[in-house]
Amino acid sequence: MNRFALAVSTGIARVTEAALGPYQTAMIRIGFSATWLLFLLREFPHRQELYGPDGPWNWNLAEQLISINGAFTALMWSDGQFWFETVYVLAVLSSLLLLLGWRTRAMSVLFMVGVLSLQNRSIFMGDGGDNVLHLMCIYLVFTRCGQVWSLDERRARRTREARARGEHVVDRAGPALWGVLGLVLVSAAFLGKLNGDWFVPALLCVLWSAQALWWVVGRFARSGQSRIMLDVVANVVHNGALLVIMAEACLIYATAGWYKIQGSRWQDGTAVYYPLHLESFSPWPALADLLSAHGVMVMLVTYGTVAVQVAFPFTLFNRRVKNILLAAMITEHAVIAVVLGLPFFSLAMIAADSVFLPTSFLRRLGDGVARTRGRLWARFAGGGGPGLPRQRGPKGLQGRPVPEQPGAPKGAPKAAGSARTPGPAGGPGDNPGDPENPDHTHVGFPA
Repeated sequence: MNRFALAVSTGIARVTEAALGPYQTAMIRIGFSATWLLFLLREFPHRQELYGPDGPWNWNLAEQLISINGAFTALMWSDGQFWFETVYVLAVLSSLLLLLGWRTRAMSVLFMVGVLSLQNRSIFMGDGGDNVLHLMCIYLVFTRCGQVWSLDERRARRTREARARGEHVVDRAGPALWGVLGLVLVSAAFLGKLNGDWFVPALLCVLWSAQALWWVVGRFARSGQSRIMLDVVANVVHNGALLVIMAEACLIYATAGWYKIQGSRWQDGTAVYYPLHLESFSPWPALADLLSAHGVMVMLVTYGTVAVQVAFPFTLFNRRVKNILLAAMITEHAVIAVVLGLPFFSLAMIAADSVFLPTSFLRRLGDGVARTRGRLWARFAGGGGPGLPRQRGPKGLQGRPVPEQPGAPKGAPKAAGSARTPGPAGGPGDNPGDPENPDHTHVGFPA
């Protein structure tokens, strides 16, 4: 009984004291924002036909559909061309800023609004990956996805360094941004633009209210207990959302695999052959012919696809087998992107798969990207410049220019404890008055 109670208390402490999976949630943020950004840029010349008020699925048809299903879309607030262009550009901008990790809490909300507005406006556009993106953009707003690999993390680190020097740092951009978003939300509600299904408007109101409460507590609360409690709640919500994302990915593969089993073409091992010879899915006919020329290869790929999709949810408790199947699925999606001409579907699925990638692999990946970026910067910018010696310190930080310590002789090593550490959570950092960057200490219910 004591061992059971200890295990339960340890689990509670783990869930409440920190936002788990910082690298995995960063990969999800980067993956889905990059997928949507590339799609919007790729279809920019065709945006009028896809989502414009005068496209084939015109304003009247969309209005009739929205009146029936009540789906949320900001594009239906006005039938003017200027409004359409504004929403489209804001969708592109929010995707880019979320990719970079700037104000991730606010940008994740704008990213969700952009995805829902465009996809619900014309529901017949997409290749399957839009369904995954539609779901994940909602889950993403509950995560603290800017802990690492983001401008928020860099801003939090610089704020910590400034406060360590005794400087007073006040964030004005965050409250101003949320103030503008609140004004837009209130105006839309006052003008009756939020009629229809209640879920998305209610979610937007809850998110804005929670952010306002976070800022008020951080700015005016005299005791740190209130802020710690809010941080615990945010950690629990993040961890719950991360679990839902993992369950959703497993559900996608499980249902796809079991539905394939019921198909006769998948049972006889010939299902992969047919899409390779459809004109709509053959950007490289010669490559498709080469892959489908061998019957044994077609049979192995067909059965292998079903086996991997059905087995994957059951392998999550075996790390080695899970990693092997994960590599196989990512490879499969990469092949689909090239051979069948479905790059955005494949990118969306790879982004969903990244939630299962090992932390050690993601750290090595981040270190490799940082080293490559440092070499490119040194090559094109002429090195780190005067007063910025190269660091020879911990693994993953080699090659980064670091400032010298005040009063230290030139070339002296950086002080211990000033090495980069991940920010506390998804956008929130270390300024008590900053709704996106709260001061992070060891929080949570003790074991």
